Amino acid sequence: MVAEANQGKTLETELDGVRYVRIPIKTRLIGPDDDIVEVVTTASDELLEDGDMLFVTEKIVAITQGRAYPVDSIIPRPLATRLSRYVTKTPSGIGLGLPETMEMALRECGTPRILLAAVVAAITKRFGRHGDFYRVAGPRARGIDGPTSGTIPPYNSQVVLAPERPDEVAAQLRAVLKKRVHVLIVDINDFGGNVLGSTMDAAQNRMVERVLKDNPLGQGRQSTPLGIIRLAD
Repeated sequence: MVAEANQGKTLETELDGVRYVRIPIKTRLIGPDDDIVEVVTTASDELLEDGDMLFVTEKIVAITQGRAYPVDSIIPRPLATRLSRYVTKTPSGIGLGLPETMEMALRECGTPRILLAAVVAAITKRFGRHGDFYRVAGPRARGIDGPTSGTIPPYNSQVVLAPERPDEVAAQLRAVLKKRVHVLIVDINDFGGNVLGSTMDAAQNRMVERVLKDNPLGQGRQSTPLGIIRLAD
């Protein structure tokens, strides 16, 4: 089901003199027993036009892959508790600032890599650099979503990891859709975002990141985990 513009968001944007329409698509609540292909095709097939770009949030891909965990099922080791104290909390989310999310980063990325990231970040922060922890730890650490009050239950009390094989998922979805479109798996919030998987090239991915910079899907309970980018008439 196509949605109206989410509260505080606009459907149209302009980039380098080109106007784009971003069309949020509502879905039902997605769970671990759902098939991402069925979810996406059911929600978008009748709305897509040839030449569109369909973007799917990484969270629903990860959820359908069984990569969402109740926070109370995660037992953090002492190292996770200690490291989480040094993570800066930002308005974009709690990130690895919880012992439970840091524990999942240790499991996903390995203890040596997370320790290296922590050491590098501690050093470079003294020189005014920020973000080196996630640059060293990598996209698996960056893609971990912690529980937030504004998220739809039950995911407001779960830790969701980055999806597996996002490029493969994007290609699989493109192959089954009725229209000739490109598909992107994206991690976006109200402070920007990244393309994790795509059927487009690197330059096109960067363009899409700029088109979605203001997060037209909203950040919370809008139930719009995918959308369409279309050239404006």
